[in-house]
Amino acid sequence: MSESTAGPEVSVVIPVYNEEAILRDSVQGLVRGLDAEGLQFELWLAENGSRDRTREIAAELAALDPRVKWFSCPSPNYGAALRMAIEQAAGEFVLCEEIDLCDLDFHRRALALLRAGAADLVVGSKAMPGAHDRRPLGRRAATRAYNGLLRVTLGYRGTDTHGLKAFRRAALLPVVARCIVGHDVFASELVIRAQRDGVAITEIPVELEEKRAPSIHLARRVPRVLKNLARLMAAIHLGRGAKER
Repeated sequence: MSESTAGPEVSVVIPVYNEEAILRDSVQGLVRGLDAEGLQFELWLAENGSRDRTREIAAELAALDPRVKWFSCPSPNYGAALRMAIEQAAGEFVLCEEIDLCDLDFHRRALALLRAGAADLVVGSKAMPGAHDRRPLGRRAATRAYNGLLRVTLGYRGTDTHGLKAFRRAALLPVVARCIVGHDVFASELVIRAQRDGVAITEIPVELEEKRAPSIHLARRVPRVLKNLARLMAAIHLGRGAKER
């Protein structure tokens, strides 16, 4: 399938870090699924700081299909990679994916809501009623603790912020432009700022069963998450904080 002259309807954006083991099969399976849905799409692989063959495989996949595009950030920074992919995306709708998920059912349900005008941002929740989170108990507990912290410190009214999201690009680009933090907290900041701006947000439950263990250990992520969360609190409540890219 080729893109129309008007460009793709959908941009799928995926940060990738040290994913040589699953990258090729995941991308090829996702492309087949998107084709089966009849979508006009592009797929951005946002490589960031990998030390394995992720870059080489991304380049090979892009050479095989012009709809697959990639770029490289110099350091492992999930948030910076995701932000750059969103800014480069050309689709009317943007789907934020995870390489170990590639949830076509979420795509289908989220796009139906966006096309109908029922929401401008759809968040795939791992914690709301109807969701099925099959990750290890420690990771499930960490997600709920983190989301509780966001509710207490930043007044977030939803059940999840990190992971699968879909949105109307024109509605969220101004929000993206004001985000200041990187790494994991960028995904949360995007949703929280959208909520505070009055963007129409809908959560839908997702089923989660990862294909591999996390590429960054939870114990290494926690101090950085808390540091960036403190910066975000200062920026939102006190109006300060420089942008981290």
